[in-house]
Amino acid sequence: MSDADHRVLGQQLDLFSINEEVGTGLVLWHPKGTIVRRIIRDFWENEHLKNGYQLVCTPHIAQGELWKISGHMDYYRENMYIFEKDGESYVVKPMNCPFHIQIYKSQPRSYRDLPIRYAEWGTVYRYERSGTLHGLLRVRGFTQDDAHIFCTKEQVYSEILKLLDFAEHMLQKFGLNEYKVYLSTRDPNQPERYMGSERKWQLAQNALAKALKEKGIGYCEMQGEAVFYGPKIDVNVVDASGREWQCTTIQFDFNLPKRFCINYIGQDGRKREVIMIHRALLGAIERFFAILIEHHKGNFPVWLAPIQAIILPISDYYMEYAERVHRKMLSLGLRVDIDSSSSTIGYKIRQAELQKIPYMIICGKREAEQGKISVREHSVGNIGLLTIKEFFKNIERNA
Repeated sequence: MSDADHRVLGQQLDLFSINEEVGTGLVLWHPKGTIVRRIIRDFWENEHLKNGYQLVCTPHIAQGELWKISGHMDYYRENMYIFEKDGESYVVKPMNCPFHIQIYKSQPRSYRDLPIRYAEWGTVYRYERSGTLHGLLRVRGFTQDDAHIFCTKEQVYSEILKLLDFAEHMLQKFGLNEYKVYLSTRDPNQPERYMGSERKWQLAQNALAKALKEKGIGYCEMQGEAVFYGPKIDVNVVDASGREWQCTTIQFDFNLPKRFCINYIGQDGRKREVIMIHRALLGAIERFFAILIEHHKGNFPVWLAPIQAIILPISDYYMEYAERVHRKMLSLGLRVDIDSSSSTIGYKIRQAELQKIPYMIICGKREAEQGKISVREHSVGNIGLLTIKEFFKNIERNA
């Protein structure tokens, strides 16, 4: 494994671990990794609320009958964890879709209510063969930034445009600026492989292709690569090493709306079938975290870094001043730690560099006398003597 491998950096930076005593493919998020995960989630939730989504939360298990209706028992059973309790069959959820449908169906819906956008930071479990597991990139328990949009056929096109803009905004925030886009369509020579009428497929495929063209996004059509229940757009990010990773997916579904009989009341007072769009922008959070680690080589942008700055007192004599600086920085909302060891300042700096902490705050005689701090930037070096407020503004500019 290379030094930039997320498994190496995950251990070096104390971000996560996978323990065989817990189970292969099941991730233990350590405190620092959990901080990054929380930052991602907070950003994700705030952006979804701004974009008209409603946040939902669903159980980790459900009765087996739900998964029979959805078709998972027939088509996905080998990838599911199934157990019995009190004579009833239950499934540990492999997907969030049926739950979101049940929330939609909890009351009658009118065309005036649509579109309805449900989003969930939903943890799911899928059986993967042990030989396919790979760090955070392929696991058995993971969290999706999942969402489902319920809309009319007239709203489909504008929803796709919004999703493309939203995906670009989200990925660029994390420094992922290069993408390759794929449009998976059905094979016209094998219509028996797909659910839904040809008219529905043409509506969906044309809406996806038209939206990509309007946004000026080049794409590769993958004929025959659509899943049986609908066409999709996949956005693969290209990392700093030139590798592709699938993150965003925007997918039509002709299967679940029919199986669960989801509809709305149209302007004419009649029931109309809802168009359902599955979408994930970041994909599986575990895999996305691995992509971020490798793309940035562990040097997280300052807004994402679990520790944004570490305070390094030159000796115990300056510990009191270092602690005052620490308290002030915490009060400003910075994620800051303090190295209270008796090591030399040179050793403390080397350790902070190895931990890839964005900023090192040195506190000694000059700093204590002037009420300032000496600041070093990771991989850059000394950037000067600053007040705490000046340093805080510098972090805000880089966040």
